[in-house]
Amino acid sequence: MSDPIPPDLPAAAGEAPRVSILVISYNTREMTLACLASVLAETAVPFELIVLDNDSPDGSAAAIAAAFPAQDFPQVQLIASRENHGFAGGNNVAARTAKGEMLLLLNPDTLIRDRAIDRLVAFADETPEAGIWGGRTLTGDGVLDPGCAFADQTLWSLLCRTSGLALLLKDSPVFNSEMYGGWKRDSPRAVDVVMGCFFLIRRSLWERLGGFDLTFVMYGEEADLCRRARATGAQPWMTPAAEIIHYGGASAPRVDREILKMKARVTLARRHLAPWQRPLGVFLLRAWPLSRALGGGSLARLLGRDGGAAGHWQTVWRRRAEWQDGFPALPAA
Repeated sequence: MSDPIPPDLPAAAGEAPRVSILVISYNTREMTLACLASVLAETAVPFELIVLDNDSPDGSAAAIAAAFPAQDFPQVQLIASRENHGFAGGNNVAARTAKGEMLLLLNPDTLIRDRAIDRLVAFADETPEAGIWGGRTLTGDGVLDPGCAFADQTLWSLLCRTSGLALLLKDSPVFNSEMYGGWKRDSPRAVDVVMGCFFLIRRSLWERLGGFDLTFVMYGEEADLCRRARATGAQPWMTPAAEIIHYGGASAPRVDREILKMKARVTLARRHLAPWQRPLGVFLLRAWPLSRALGGGSLARLLGRDGGAAGHWQTVWRRRAEWQDGFPALPAA
């Protein structure tokens, strides 16, 4: 596919937005300010920037209001929430005010580089049947984050992860199927899931799906949404032409993030695996942190390396009561 880049011109004043950029912040004041500044500096396609702050205790909302006053930045809309909606709920709230034909979900711990939003919108225009699009993400050290696009969790992928095969044979598309082992995210490709940190979706599709399922407080919501979108005929695509920096995990300690990820995985298994596969899938998920702790510790001792990762997984295993049953079901409306 070609890599068209829109003209390097600012959007016309008052022009209707093509894309509504949703940024949900919590306790990431300086990163959020840098993220918003990068959007404004690197984006020419007509856009609106809707920032919902989840009642951050670090003064994020006041700092955003001071840095981007409405009279100087009419394309920036701040929603200073007095409650924490989480990532899924915050996006659902922000999306209700959106006017663009597309929604771009953008994490506050990201930086837009080299016209990434323009490039992603241009790619969406080239592949309108996809309905959902994502780009390539780099860590703060400039290293590729392969999690920017990934495949559905399956019984096979869980078996490979729990047994350690996915880790030992990480470049294998068979044994590391969830991460599309061997693919460097250097070519456009249809994928199962686009990471929620840089997630473009047609607004009509978002509304038809009802946005994120609020069962997923944080993590797993984009995997669930992409699966539901594919059931309607959409097919997410990823392009390396649109590249951003994603620092990742800025709002919570590593172990707490892993607890949430495990809760999300258990919930996804119970919701999307075939009924006969669900008990075994949940069993494998519950065994996974223990296998990582035991196997990682043994490997570290064998190779004379730091066993910090094994200690991390030991903590996740000890806290299994917090995640082994997944996210609680929402009360009936």
